Amino acid sequence: MLTNLEPGGTNAESDAAALVHVDETGLAAWMGRAVGEIERTRRDLTPDAVHDLRVALRRCLSMADIHMTMDPFEGWKDMKREGRRLFKRLGDLRDAQIMREWAGRLFGEQDPAGQLMDAYLQIQEAQLRRRAAKTLDGFNLKKWQKWRSRLPSRLPSIPPEDPVFLQLALERWQAARELHHQALRNRSRMSFHRLRIGLKHFRYTVENYLPHRHELWGIDLKQLQDVLGEYHDLHILWQTARQIGALQDMDVRAAWRARLEDERGKRLQVYREKALGKGSVWSIWRSGLPSGKELEQAAERRIRLWAAFRDRDFARTEHVADLAAQLYEGLEQAGSVAAAEATLSRVVLQAASIMCNVGLAVRNKKSHKASYRMISAADPPLGFPPEIYRLAALAALYHRGAFPQADQRHFMGLSGEHRRAVLLASAILRLADALSPKGDARIHRLAVGRTADAILISAAGYLEADPLARRLAAARHPLEVVLGAPVLIRTLGD
Repeated sequence: MLTNLEPGGTNAESDAAALVHVDETGLAAWMGRAVGEIERTRRDLTPDAVHDLRVALRRCLSMADIHMTMDPFEGWKDMKREGRRLFKRLGDLRDAQIMREWAGRLFGEQDPAGQLMDAYLQIQEAQLRRRAAKTLDGFNLKKWQKWRSRLPSRLPSIPPEDPVFLQLALERWQAARELHHQALRNRSRMSFHRLRIGLKHFRYTVENYLPHRHELWGIDLKQLQDVLGEYHDLHILWQTARQIGALQDMDVRAAWRARLEDERGKRLQVYREKALGKGSVWSIWRSGLPSGKELEQAAERRIRLWAAFRDRDFARTEHVADLAAQLYEGLEQAGSVAAAEATLSRVVLQAASIMCNVGLAVRNKKSHKASYRMISAADPPLGFPPEIYRLAALAALYHRGAFPQADQRHFMGLSGEHRRAVLLASAILRLADALSPKGDARIHRLAVGRTADAILISAAGYLEADPLARRLAAARHPLEVVLGAPVLIRTLGD
């Protein structure tokens, strides 16, 4: 359950701090390694130096991609922008260096087209070296070191192989798997190139966060990424040779075509042998990723982490969520919630209670409306039904402000069951929110009972003469309407 996950702090920054730690073996270490590789590459733009710097930058950027799915901090975008600019510029140089290697390896120094290619690529490499050197000189190491100090401290304190990372890996597996199907249908160079990119994203997630699985899958992941990369490189080599007029001689052109098609065919054959059939690596990878209840729990944890980074007072939100869960369980046990609606309304309430205050980061007044917009704009994590996610957004909207009427636009397309779930969840959440005024978390335990005439809610720490009573009188009314019975709140004795 969402409400059973570990607690946060007292505001957005401290809540994040309660969830995070500095991982010197992860992002901080790779950002530090990138600094060392930048200094090395500034001295000499050799193929090995360019490759090693790109590896370090790629690690940093891929980790940033993962954590940006949870943390909205602008520093992630800034770091990615700075790192990606250098990564791309070095990539252009790396491509020229690789093409020279391919031309020399496949056709040798005596091949006339190979000689033209080498001369052309030498000029290109010289130009790209100058551009890369300029970008290296302009790289803001001071800002990079600042991000290195701050960003790792924002990372969720989640151990490797945690279901959250497994769920993120599954999202990338699904995206790559779809690209795999498209490539097999289209058989175009671009479809295989997009497949390689999707496979890279999946590989980086496994490599960075799933070390046990990387031990099992890493060799296959790298091999398939490499053969698809080489397939792409060989096509670019052919295109470049044609564009510069190196293949005007028909015999030379035929020889190049035959050799390159043979080499490309070999690499596609390697991919097919690994990726198709009963022993397909795609099936092996999927069998090691979550499904069923484990996937649902991971999705709920993703929702919680997403909310914790946006909620300025997540500790209070968790307290409200706990009170809401107690109210729901009590009402269900008392027979006030029908068995047929129990599962749906419970899940809607759990999700809404965790996300209902994310809008406080945007505005204080009408924050429930801001929360609704933020939840609605976010994609539900894989494993959490999109339909229920939308209902949770509505429950978060109506837990404050005017209570909804059946003819309101948000309700127009909902079934009766879904309307009931939203109304019940928002009414319970509204009362739980009133039981936890800001700065007053003394009410922790609730008991719910029912008489023939009313629903009785007993709250430990509540006094009937308490100023809180007036607030509760207004907050309980929607629940009375939804349940069709008076709601009475009293003191719970020891």
